[in-house]
Amino acid sequence: MLCNSMAAAGVATGYVLALFLHLNSHLPLHPARLSTIIATVGLFYAVHLTVIFYVLLVVWQLLAREVFSPAWISVGVLTLLCGMASAAGAVLMWNNAGAFALVTDSATGLALERSAVVLAASALLFALVGLTRWAAPRARGLWATMFLVVAGASVAAPLALRGRGTPPVLEARPIDATFASARGEPAPRVTVIAIDAASLDLITRAAAEGRLPNFGRILDAGAVRHLATLHPTSPEAVWAAVATGKLPQKNGVRSAAIYQITGGGDALQLLPVDCFAHGLQRFGFLIEHPHTSATFRTRTLWSIASTNGFSVGVVGWPLTQPAPPVRGYLVADTYHRLANTALGLDDPSALYPLDLQNDALGAMEAATAEVPAVVNASLGGALPGRADAREESAARTDRIYDAIAQAMARLRPAQLTLTRYQSLDPIGHYYLRYALPSEFGDVTDEERRRLGGVLERHYASIDGAIGRAMAALGPDDLLVVVSGYGMEPLAFGKRLIERVIGDPEISGTHEGAPDGFLLAYGASVARGRAQTPASVADVTPTILYYLGLPIGRDMDGYARTDLFQRSFTEQRPITFIPTYDR
Repeated sequence: MLCNSMAAAGVATGYVLALFLHLNSHLPLHPARLSTIIATVGLFYAVHLTVIFYVLLVVWQLLAREVFSPAWISVGVLTLLCGMASAAGAVLMWNNAGAFALVTDSATGLALERSAVVLAASALLFALVGLTRWAAPRARGLWATMFLVVAGASVAAPLALRGRGTPPVLEARPIDATFASARGEPAPRVTVIAIDAASLDLITRAAAEGRLPNFGRILDAGAVRHLATLHPTSPEAVWAAVATGKLPQKNGVRSAAIYQITGGGDALQLLPVDCFAHGLQRFGFLIEHPHTSATFRTRTLWSIASTNGFSVGVVGWPLTQPAPPVRGYLVADTYHRLANTALGLDDPSALYPLDLQNDALGAMEAATAEVPAVVNASLGGALPGRADAREESAARTDRIYDAIAQAMARLRPAQLTLTRYQSLDPIGHYYLRYALPSEFGDVTDEERRRLGGVLERHYASIDGAIGRAMAALGPDDLLVVVSGYGMEPLAFGKRLIERVIGDPEISGTHEGAPDGFLLAYGASVARGRAQTPASVADVTPTILYYLGLPIGRDMDGYARTDLFQRSFTEQRPITFIPTYDR
């Protein structure tokens, strides 16, 4: 049984490796270049699939009327296991083709779909081999040969459809070092507050009960839109699309990070979904390397605004280190980790310009001097049996960037400001169950009393920042609150898996790409909520339109003129240029 499980796992591992190679089309099909991925990724899946197949055979033995004794290599057993593996592989290929439709090119998507068809056909052929064995039990040579041909072809065909590999040819975008003269005429100010993993349903409910008053003011007097996000969902890819108006194929940010195989070799850009690929990182097979600002292959909103005479201020945005020059200031989302270290003092690349270093550091120190009530609430709600610092760390990060944003706004007022708050994502992963106990059913009254308000209190901190932004608005100004993606309860089956082999405390996820939202508030905004969702790529074109700048025709997003009153849109037609990248 063990030998047959290992043999079937070898075939199934071939399917998974083919999927990895499809998603990472830059990898060449050369034995020397693939030896590391086979020895690490292949070994990881071979071991786990062997265990799964062995358990299936044990269950089969327990449920069978008669105990069977397979040969060391049993075509009958392998036909069954490989047929199941190829059917599962077909579903896996098809799901990944859909999941990465916005991330991969059309050739990769087509190859994945065709590979799914090949594996589905292989499952039928494995069934045919099983019928041949049953109909002609003495013709062992025939059905053994048929099995070998089908098994080999089921692995070789997806690799052939994938091709030898096509290294991407990407031209690096030059850093914008010079800017045109500042705009002389008065211009409106735009304030963008970006929130990771916020839930519009939770906000609406709490605002209706008066607990989030500033969110409530926008819901009552502003415009509300759902935002279709990206799948697979990661803050880096989503906020890159928000900042550029372009999807990952154009902006260059396709995943949360670059993954280096521990044993060396080529890096992986994408990890497949629905096959626990992130377990490779958890168990040390892959090392995660974060993206930098050099990953962008197109211009960002703050770059475009700077070169067109607008002053900008960016605080806490991903992929902004090294900090590029802007007309104004930029504080990367890595500043809080580097500022107090020797590395940060020697290489202050997380902030621009450098003469703001002392002011930013002072704001950070002031923000961390005291632990406010929201953090005490989080710590007081520590999960049973241990002190948990996750919530304090996430809240402290938001306090730091909120304090820096306020300090920078006093020192260098900007016409376009973007500030990101990231605490709701890490906190939501662990505290969503207490905010939505009815979705889980296993939350005790004591847990609900102690922990039920933790997540909402972090919403309240952001609500305070929104209130300050609303108070500073002028008659021609615009406030935009954006959540690039939402958070939803982890499915019951995945919660069971996490309790067995993962983190049993996780209850929230954004793997299913729950929609984000966009709230707009200002004198020119048309009040109301539209049913047709916008896209995360629509944010930059909409802001460019509001500032009176043309929209790049190569942008994937659209200017959402339906956010504004007709009197405003009639006086400001949409204009275009071919691209901002040249």
